[in-house]
Amino acid sequence: MTENMQTLGMIGGTSWHSTIEYYKLINQMAGKVIGEQANPPLIIHSINIELMREQNKEKINAKYLAVSEQLQNAGAKAIVICANTPHMVYDFVQPKIQIPILHIADATGKEAEKLGLKKLGLLGNRPTMTGNFIPKVLKENYGIETIIPSEEFIPQAHEYVSKELTQGIFSDAAKSFFREQIGLLKARGADGIILGCTELPLLIKENEVDIPTLATTNLHAQMAVDFILN
Repeated sequence: MTENMQTLGMIGGTSWHSTIEYYKLINQMAGKVIGEQANPPLIIHSINIELMREQNKEKINAKYLAVSEQLQNAGAKAIVICANTPHMVYDFVQPKIQIPILHIADATGKEAEKLGLKKLGLLGNRPTMTGNFIPKVLKENYGIETIIPSEEFIPQAHEYVSKELTQGIFSDAAKSFFREQIGLLKARGADGIILGCTELPLLIKENEVDIPTLATTNLHAQMAVDFILN
């Protein structure tokens, strides 16, 4: 099994907390198959998170393309972007490289399809919730509709994610806020909730809400392991 493993390139750094979670999950999940005495071949490039905070889309696209090419040249057979928001670069980068980028929305869509979910509420930071890079894939590839919190709640959600969760802070106020948003999304017809931030599943446990939750990081990590192990 270990002789046939494919090398995976990982683009991390946004945030480094998220990157650690990906690295841990991929090794743990692979270990259940190949044994704890072995580990999968991974190449990690950690980007400075300041790049994302500048919100210069051209600069972000150029950086992710350059890093993707470096990982490809280093022998990676596929790439995983270790966070939700940077998937905004997918449509720009993927056509310019020869190896696949494993899209986080595909990992989420396959699980939603398996569970029979048709309308998903999406929680995360502002770019993830208001961008089209997750809803587009879910709609085109799986026929799944995506809804987000009302505009009045988006600034607070973004604040909790960027100022607390990505800094490793998990407050009762944040937990209460996101549980309330889940209730509101369910009332609007959501039959499942996308936890579209690596740290959200650490804040909101599955048994704390009465609706299926899809933790994108875990699903994405499993998709990565399936690729590595063929």
